[in-house]
Amino acid sequence: MPQPATVSRPVERAALSPQAVRLAILVAALGYFVDIYDLILFSIVRIPSLRGIGVPEGEILGQGVLLLNMQMGGMLVGGIIWGILGDKRGRLTVLFGSIVLYSLANIANGFVSSVPQYALLRFIAGVGLAGELGAGITLVSEIMPAHSRGYGTMIVATVGVTGAVVASLVGDAFNWRTAYFVGGAMGLALFVLRVGVAESGMFQGLRHAGVVRGDFWSLIARPNTRWKYVRVVLIGAPIWYVIGILITLSPELGAAMNMATPPNAGRAVMFAYIGLALGDFASGGLSQLIKSRNRVVGLFVGLTTLFIAAYFTIAHLSLTVFYVVCLLLGVAVGYWAVFVTIASEQFGTNIRATVTTTAPNFVRGSLVLLTMAFQALRPLVGIQGSAMIVGAVALAIAYLSLWGLEETYGKDLDYLELP
Repeated sequence: MPQPATVSRPVERAALSPQAVRLAILVAALGYFVDIYDLILFSIVRIPSLRGIGVPEGEILGQGVLLLNMQMGGMLVGGIIWGILGDKRGRLTVLFGSIVLYSLANIANGFVSSVPQYALLRFIAGVGLAGELGAGITLVSEIMPAHSRGYGTMIVATVGVTGAVVASLVGDAFNWRTAYFVGGAMGLALFVLRVGVAESGMFQGLRHAGVVRGDFWSLIARPNTRWKYVRVVLIGAPIWYVIGILITLSPELGAAMNMATPPNAGRAVMFAYIGLALGDFASGGLSQLIKSRNRVVGLFVGLTTLFIAAYFTIAHLSLTVFYVVCLLLGVAVGYWAVFVTIASEQFGTNIRATVTTTAPNFVRGSLVLLTMAFQALRPLVGIQGSAMIVGAVALAIAYLSLWGLEETYGKDLDYLELP
């Protein structure tokens, strides 16, 4: 069977001015900020919002996992839709369309009165949220020089994840319905700022290249690209294990570890995302300094292993220790900035937006499988034992997936992925 080929494609394209590049980075960073605010807000208002619509206390964990899975399922669907559109219609089309959809959906979340309504709107919001990061990272990667694009993606990721800190503060200070309204309003305001952002020159040149663009099915049908894609996705799985299980379910896990005062989910999210912002900045900068993406990811997966062990062994000693461990876990999974850069750099221009948009959303969507395994194991080994087993498997898979993956630092991205 013929293997996919990468073909260089020099294209005459006008270089963007420094001001245009800075505007694109700013808009991508702020878009990811609002994306993360809305994505994480449910983790923060999960308990008060479910109580507010009348869910009994004994059902809050199960219904919360259901809604989280609906949100992540929406991101899986949206990742494919927006990724294909990004390669067929352009990076800016996705940046505009996704932010309108998730902003309106999150405003509607503020009006829910039942679990079925809530589930539907979390799914729609998930579809919208799926497009933001991939399109932004693809655009920034393609308009920046090869030797410095890691700094651009580092800025986008670092600024973006601070949206979770703001979500925590807003979620603690205001009613959960108001918190959803704030997120929707921020998204619509950012939509206006996006007018005037320039499209990627690589994509503009691709319009006239006469090649198939955004073919997700051929990506997964060819063995060479399929397994490379799967490996890229799996190295990110521990990130959402930490966020989706250890942090989001911290009140239940804290109680299972016999903490006198169980942690507050909003506070745990805030500390984790402060750490994640620091980790994104550190991992992105370090990958530029040592000129390697893979070695940095390996280092940070190792740190993730260390601090997951700390979570289950010492975090229960006090609330202060617990929140410090959450902060350190956030730093450790801060290789997200390098992960999305790797995804963008692994594939050609005609499939790049599809990969860069779907890969992080499949990582986020992997939480559905992780929580299913967590729920299945919980009756057998308890909530703490279940979380430990799921985490160990996610880490082992990430280590194996990173082994032998192509190093992409400094790679020229102006090429096509052909059969």
